[in-house]
Amino acid sequence: MTRVELLERLKQLQQTPKFQGRDITTVSALLTNAALAKHVELCEEAAGAQGRSAPREERSGAAERP
Repeated sequence: MTRVELLERLKQLQQTPKFQGRDITTVSALLTNAALAKHVELCEEAAGAQGRSAPREERSGAAERP
């Protein structure tokens, strides 16, 4: 999953009742793609969203490119 797709999912999660009034997007500027994918996955679980987890190689960092 691309970084743009992950950020879009994070923006959608920001609008859920669980995260309204909290900022879950700013940290994304500091995260690698693998860490961002994990952050989105954890936020989806916390929000009760239907989990659309990133492919395993992205989560482990194997697909990360400089």
